[in-house]
Amino acid sequence: MGVLLIQRPCGLDAGHAKLLLLYVVRSWPCRSGFFVAWCKQKTTRTILATVGRVEPNPNVRHWQQQDDGEMFFCGISGEPPQDPVVSAKSGHVYERRLILKYINDNGTDPLTGEKLEESDLLTVKANPKAAPPRPPAATSIPVLLQNLQNEWDALVLETFALKQQYNNTRQELSYALYAQDAASRVIARLIRERDAAREALANVQATLGVASAPANGGDVEMVEDGSAAAAQETALPQDVIDDIDKTQQALSSTRKKRKAPAGYTSAAEVKTFVAKHTIPSLHSPSPAGINSIALSQLNPGQFLTGGNDKIVQLYDRGTDKVLASLKGHTKRVNHVAFREREGDPTLLLSAGADKIAKAWSHDAASGEYQPRGTIRTHKSDLTGLVVHPTSTLVTLASLDKTYSLHELSEFSEVYHSAPSEDPFTALAIHPDGALLALGTPSSKIQICDVRTGSVAVYISPPEESTVPFTINTLSFSENGYHLLAPDSLSSIAVWDLRKMRIAHSIPLGDSFKVNRVLYDWSAQYLAVAGNEGIRLYAHKSWEELVRFDDVSDVTDIVFGGQGRDIWGTTGREVRIWGVPE
Repeated sequence: MGVLLIQRPCGLDAGHAKLLLLYVVRSWPCRSGFFVAWCKQKTTRTILATVGRVEPNPNVRHWQQQDDGEMFFCGISGEPPQDPVVSAKSGHVYERRLILKYINDNGTDPLTGEKLEESDLLTVKANPKAAPPRPPAATSIPVLLQNLQNEWDALVLETFALKQQYNNTRQELSYALYAQDAASRVIARLIRERDAAREALANVQATLGVASAPANGGDVEMVEDGSAAAAQETALPQDVIDDIDKTQQALSSTRKKRKAPAGYTSAAEVKTFVAKHTIPSLHSPSPAGINSIALSQLNPGQFLTGGNDKIVQLYDRGTDKVLASLKGHTKRVNHVAFREREGDPTLLLSAGADKIAKAWSHDAASGEYQPRGTIRTHKSDLTGLVVHPTSTLVTLASLDKTYSLHELSEFSEVYHSAPSEDPFTALAIHPDGALLALGTPSSKIQICDVRTGSVAVYISPPEESTVPFTINTLSFSENGYHLLAPDSLSSIAVWDLRKMRIAHSIPLGDSFKVNRVLYDWSAQYLAVAGNEGIRLYAHKSWEELVRFDDVSDVTDIVFGGQGRDIWGTTGREVRIWGVPE
């Protein structure tokens, strides 16, 4: 209700009062109402005019518009803009994304029709901390209550999920603690049982008079073969020891007085060595390569080879034919050897990367070579095979850190060493048969007593050699005084076993890789084979007599009879160098 107060002395009658009331009402912001004009005079009030429902004056701003004067709305959508811009030409406010789309389509101001470009728009920098207003539908009390209820429900659901995760974590932790406790109980029980078993074993050993196991409580290496376990760390049978001693005495007594036989090749003749013969296309081309060669002493011209193709071949140079291709290995053959003894059949022996050694002999009835035995006592690649000077034993070395001795009549094991600290990568037996040398990847050489299995001495490389290398080849001189072996990555050394020091070191060049070293039967010459060919040196004077650089990557070498030639394997070929005819 509107009220207009008029003082009577103004001289207005009822007609003029109504006109004045209508003018005032036209300026009033309300859309409808009831308005009264009266005159107050002393204690009396006189109604001059009344006006009922009226329409608002469009030229007068409403109070609500004045309250919202600080806000502005997009001229296109009519909503408060999120990214407001203002036209520099018309001054109207727009939402950026809407006005840009309109300009791209029409190129004009949507309200004035004037030409408008994007460069004419000015960004309105609103307060970044001000939150956007709620939509009108969300400002009522029921809607606010509904929003609060939704937020509360979400909070309750999240709390419930966290409780579930917490309970699951507690259950998992409890299970882990129980499992750890059970494992600890089992381990404690096993330790008690182990200690009781050790005590019982010690009592039995004391009763039987057997040497007790080490008292340091160390674990024992388990073996698959019962016979190997029985032979391990035990002395050789007495009859075998007697045979070794007898052989040593016989050989050592003649060795000291022995001289090179008449007609043996001289150093001057070695200097004249030339390539004499090549035997090509041995073994399979895939995978190609010969790893080892052995010459027959009873049948000159026959030789044995072992290759990467898992085959052992017996070849006769006189007829240029392969006499036998012996199969049985499942991986490459690393070493081959003849066992030739008067009164016994000749054995062809081989050792491979498949952990086994095999033996074949000639069958007169069928005319073929038949398998005689297989040795399976090692757990890793066999890296050495040497027939003992007694001709009744064969010695094997392996990457499983052990070596073993086997008799050749029944191929049974008579000794298996305890595991060493390092794998064995090379093997050689002293000419007297009492000692053997073992190479390792740690640049050390072990000299062991064959009869007791004990390590007699360790040979270490010179102190100035700081780069570790593998002892992959060894060779005793025939007189038994010297040992030939690598002493670095690119040199070889001759060790004097009487003084246990290096007698001489021969550098080969930084690029030379040693594959095999070898003394000849007279101990006058020594040879080295590698990736750059073969080189022969004179013992004591250390003079290089001859070298063969026309061949690369020679894997194995062997001297022929009377030192008249030297044989080498490279690729699928066997090459022979010797005194020219």
